[in-house]
Amino acid sequence: MMRLLRQATISVFLIGAATAFATDVVILRNGFEIRHDRREQREGVTRIYFHAEPDSSYVDVVTEEIVDIQNVDPPATAPSPVAKPLTHPLISELVNAASERHMVDADLIASVIHAESNFNTSARSPKGAKGLMQLMPETAMRLGVKDSFQPEANIDGGSRYLRELLLRYDGDVVKALAAYNAGPQRVAQYRGVPPYPETRAYVTRVVRDFNCRKLPENKKVDSKGAAKCPGSRKGSLPRPTSTDQSR
Repeated sequence: MMRLLRQATISVFLIGAATAFATDVVILRNGFEIRHDRREQREGVTRIYFHAEPDSSYVDVVTEEIVDIQNVDPPATAPSPVAKPLTHPLISELVNAASERHMVDADLIASVIHAESNFNTSARSPKGAKGLMQLMPETAMRLGVKDSFQPEANIDGGSRYLRELLLRYDGDVVKALAAYNAGPQRVAQYRGVPPYPETRAYVTRVVRDFNCRKLPENKKVDSKGAAKCPGSRKGSLPRPTSTDQSR
């Protein structure tokens, strides 16, 4: 079962090299778990690589936040997610309902919506992605979403697709987000985050916004539900351009 996401204040980077380690699981103070193949120390920061290859994707975490490193994958559990309300009443209700239905953290859904459409129900990308969670027509059809501009159907379908990706990558949120943006085929091709600037920027933006929403002192959102966090403003990163023809 999918391991539900919890607070993880991490910075995401997507290239690097290091010495090899056996597959381990890093456990952070806040309970977040990161499965990886290798890691290295860097002046108070531990760089965690997802694969053994020199160009593997990685994340940097503050070493003091690591409370344990295990050599085996701990049992996955899936407690009911605690949905965090958004200010916008309609979006709040739809996100929380989708969160409960599909067992995906409500803050993660909100962060994806923020990055995809900035909470614009009428958003349309040059490649044809539509609505709040920017569903491609083929993906919407597969998910049973008849009208992608209908907020309830769009959020439900997008959240279900996000759950599928989290299950596919065993709770690896970085891979799931990369696949949401660039497609599972590209993640499989590159064995991690594809080397596309827009995909790297997208993953970074969503993780930053998600982490910010998890901090008690940053539980402030604007009228659309966008967290007021450094770097989470519209336009702070390049608008992602989906390279996935399936969504």
